[in-house]
Amino acid sequence: MCTVCGCQTDGIAVGFLPEQGLSPQDHDHPHTHAQDLIDFGRGPAGLEVAGLTQERTIRIGRDILAKNDAYAAQNRTRFQQSQTVAVNVVFSPGSGKTALLVRTITALRDRWPIAVIEGDQQTSHDAERIRATGVRAVQINTGKGCHLDAHMVGHALDHLPAVVGGLLFIENVGNLVCPAAFDLGEGSRVVVLSVTEGEDKPLKYPDMFAASDLMLLNKSDLLPHLDFDVGACTAAALRVNPRIQILTVSARTGEGLAAFYAWIEGRAGSCRS
Repeated sequence: MCTVCGCQTDGIAVGFLPEQGLSPQDHDHPHTHAQDLIDFGRGPAGLEVAGLTQERTIRIGRDILAKNDAYAAQNRTRFQQSQTVAVNVVFSPGSGKTALLVRTITALRDRWPIAVIEGDQQTSHDAERIRATGVRAVQINTGKGCHLDAHMVGHALDHLPAVVGGLLFIENVGNLVCPAAFDLGEGSRVVVLSVTEGEDKPLKYPDMFAASDLMLLNKSDLLPHLDFDVGACTAAALRVNPRIQILTVSARTGEGLAAFYAWIEGRAGSCRS
């Protein structure tokens, strides 16, 4: 169990099927099921562990993050060697991030090699939507786990051809809490917030917005129908992270997406130079 957030996976020794008779000590990497699908953990989530004091829980949490950071450093080295721009996309469910990614990939695929790592607790629906654009996608199913970690991403990279001089989008598991704590080795982090979610989200979930380079305020086409204060949301995000960049976009109409594409390509150009 991950003592950092209470989920059932720390990305290091989970994901084995009991019917195969394997234990977490048998292998360094979780078991790969079907093609382009990696399954990490199916056990029940737990929020308390008998015998763990607060001091020990904090120490174990730090140990987990230290191990994660070591894997993240390995991923970062791989990205640097292949001149790959890795973008970690974080969000809450229903923010429209997959529609946004599909539109972004469609716009950029003729100019850049692109691959995607998809994170969800179950199903491969989003990966199938991504593959329909013609790019390669690997699905990671985390079971009860509420976030991707660097070890999972490294394992997924072993199942993807290197996108040399290209773009790798990592679509994290949908929530605005736990993914903030886990460095995946990415070069940039983009948080997607829908205007249907409320303008106070940056203040309610400050760690996520503090750790992000760009906020995409998505579903702007719905603004005429909602009581949503864009100025208040922008001010809240900048209060948490004065360096965060903010774009208002619509994955449905395409509003603002040209600026997002330019933002991505600016990072890709810097990586190539």
